[in-house]
Amino acid sequence: MDLIGAAILLFVVMDPLGNIPIFLAVLDKVPAERRYRVLIRELILALILLLLFLFAGKYVLAFLGLSEASISVAGGIILFLIAVKMIFPVPRSMRDDYDDDHDEPFLVPLAVPMIAGPSAMAILLLLATGEPGRLAIWTVAVLLAWGATAVILLAAPLLKRLLGQRGLIATERLMGMLLVAISVQMFLEGVGQFLGVRAIS
Repeated sequence: MDLIGAAILLFVVMDPLGNIPIFLAVLDKVPAERRYRVLIRELILALILLLLFLFAGKYVLAFLGLSEASISVAGGIILFLIAVKMIFPVPRSMRDDYDDDHDEPFLVPLAVPMIAGPSAMAILLLLATGEPGRLAIWTVAVLLAWGATAVILLAAPLLKRLLGQRGLIATERLMGMLLVAISVQMFLEGVGQFLGVRAIS
């Protein structure tokens, strides 16, 4: 995978357009004068976590005793489940998952799992362990995907007015179709790696 491919994959997984309604619902409890500060803080926390997984990926896998094949299969399954929800969304409010007396969210649920979710982390683990010599390229890919996500989320109120609810849903479904193909590819690559290892052993 090249720089552009990795950045696009991470951007699609972060799904900023699909997350606009959720972010607006969660931030609705935050005083208007602090919403952008809270959003920027959550974006920075998500970036830190993503970079942490990128650079510590191989150590995490070694500590847990996980193979690259298992991460690829797990990442493919997670991506597929996310893609199915994107294509066939279930109407619900983020308040169903976020019921807190605090006025401001911290880390959860905006930074994690909405931006730095399990699928994004799995992809970063794969990139870091599959081609560790290209960490600089993967870092740029993370920054590009995160930057595009940040711009979209910071402009969330405007984009929701421009696209409308139907426009956001249509865009999310298109991204979901792309994720289905990517998830199947990741799953098949993981199975192929596992069968290859088993055959050799």
